[in-house]
Amino acid sequence: MTMSDPIADMLTRIRNAGNAKFNSVDIPGSNLKTELAKVLKNEGYIRNYKFIRDGRQGILRIYLKYGPDNRHAIYRIERISKPSRRVYKKYKDLEPFMNGTGIAVVSTSKGMMTDMRARKEKIGGEVLCRIW
Repeated sequence: MTMSDPIADMLTRIRNAGNAKFNSVDIPGSNLKTELAKVLKNEGYIRNYKFIRDGRQGILRIYLKYGPDNRHAIYRIERISKPSRRVYKKYKDLEPFMNGTGIAVVSTSKGMMTDMRARKEKIGGEVLCRIW
C-alpha cells in the first residue's frame, strides 16, 4: 500500500508514540525522514535515531525524549506543507515561530534545517512542519 504523505505519517507516529509514553517508534525509512530526524535530534526534541537496514526500504527507529515529570519533549507537532498544498517561503518571510520557543523545519536546496538557520543563511524553501 502506498502512502500519499509519508512525512505526515512520520509526524503522526511520533505524536502517538509520545502520547502513549513509548520509548521508541519504528517508521518506514527514507532519506527525507532521516534528515528530519536529524533536525529533531539537533534541536533536542528526540533522544536519538537509528536507520536499520532490513533488505527492503529500511526502518527508521526514533528514540523519544521525556522530561523529568515524564512529559513528552514535543508538546505539539503539525504538518504545514502538504502534497495537495505546498507552502514555500522566502527567507525574509520566515518569521520566528512562537517567539522563538518553537521551530519550523524547512527543506532547502542546502538540505533540511530550522527556520532560524534558514534566515541566518538567507535561503528559503518548503516549510514542512512546526514543532513546539
